[in-house]
Amino acid sequence: MTRPPADVVIIGAGVVGTAIARTLAAYSLDLVLLDAASDVGTGTSKANTAILHTGFDAKPGSLESRLLSRGCGLLRSYASAARIPVERTGALLVAWTPDQVAALPLIGENARRNGYRAVRPLAAAELYAREPALGPGALGGLEVPDESIICPWTTPLAFATEAVGAGVRLLLSARVTGVAAVGDVHELATTRGPVRCRWVVNAAGLGSDEVDRMFGGDGFTIRPRRGELIVFDKLARTLLRSILLPVPTARTKGVLVAPTVYGNVLLGPTAEDVPDRSDTATTAAGLRSLLAAGRRILPGLAEEEVTSTYAGLRAATEHADYQIRVDASRRYACAGGIRSTGLSASLGIAEHVAGLLDEAGLELKPRPGFAVSPPVMPYIGEAGVRPYQDAATIAADPAYGQIVCHCERVTRGEIRDALAGPVPPADPGGLRRRTRAGNGRCQGFYCGAAVSRLLSAAGVGTGPGAP
Repeated sequence: MTRPPADVVIIGAGVVGTAIARTLAAYSLDLVLLDAASDVGTGTSKANTAILHTGFDAKPGSLESRLLSRGCGLLRSYASAARIPVERTGALLVAWTPDQVAALPLIGENARRNGYRAVRPLAAAELYAREPALGPGALGGLEVPDESIICPWTTPLAFATEAVGAGVRLLLSARVTGVAAVGDVHELATTRGPVRCRWVVNAAGLGSDEVDRMFGGDGFTIRPRRGELIVFDKLARTLLRSILLPVPTARTKGVLVAPTVYGNVLLGPTAEDVPDRSDTATTAAGLRSLLAAGRRILPGLAEEEVTSTYAGLRAATEHADYQIRVDASRRYACAGGIRSTGLSASLGIAEHVAGLLDEAGLELKPRPGFAVSPPVMPYIGEAGVRPYQDAATIAADPAYGQIVCHCERVTRGEIRDALAGPVPPADPGGLRRRTRAGNGRCQGFYCGAAVSRLLSAAGVGTGPGAP
């Protein structure tokens, strides 16, 4: 029996697509969220600098600026309710040359034009009082007190969990390969068979331009920009208190040094345009350049151990702004060209897209009895209490006292819960993003076998061919 067409299919289960799905789930709509990958929050959503931006440095008057300002506040409130790790560390924009010092007043004025008025100038002496380990030669800076660090893994997972709990159908490993119009219905060809719907929302990230062309669009082209990053051991965390930002250039925001919610220190990213949309390899040249920048910004990093390196691809386009629009005649919405600020702006983008869909004719009738209630997510940050630290939790269930991954203090109970969750992992990487298992200094060398046994017992693939 053929399933009736869904009201809306959202293509892309990254942080923007999952945010749109949980926003639309508040209405009486039959929704499908699909992705080419085997899990939510892969791609750019899992490999970024994990900063909750205020939008102080966005282009004034741009759509990105407006949605960042709105989205940052929405996500901060949502994270508090859902137990997504967030730490308000603040950021220091550091000027190292007279030209950079001269640019600081303009950056401050830019922030105020974006509605963010908490920036303030800092003299060099105050910079070093705040960050004693800062490299020599800083001439001044700006303080941005509300910049924060956030968990980029729990965020899309929370959105997807809420959406699935509200009845959204999640279809993974379903790459869209084509679209045909059959009357007033879109028939999407996917690698898991056809999916039929009345409206489509394109939130396909690095593939958003390709999907856009399937619907007759040609307004933008994704030009993948690779950013390599280095993660330092937790012992480096005492070197800094704030996010250390460079003075940006016209092309890139530059290399930053930031703490992470997992207790590490992050250095990066590089900015290199690459032709391959799957090229997330790190390079010797890229890592050398980062280490050189790190020694200038925070010389003590040179003495610290590196835990891991990774690279992410940003969905840069030829345009300076987000590419968000709705075509009512085609019953199609596009949320493309969402670059590095997509995490921070995600809920603002979702709210904006829902409003555009409403204006275009999609009936947004509140779902009877539906109450917006973020799921309470397993806490995987360092600033709060985790299960291995909670005697009452362990007394109620001893599995929370049985540590499997000793580097990250991940317990058997947490792994069990993740595997039985509403959006379970499909492979070890997915489990890592839900629990931190294998994410520590040994990178799974000691706990890998035990984790693999637990995954295998749950029927989750762990080999090279795992999805």
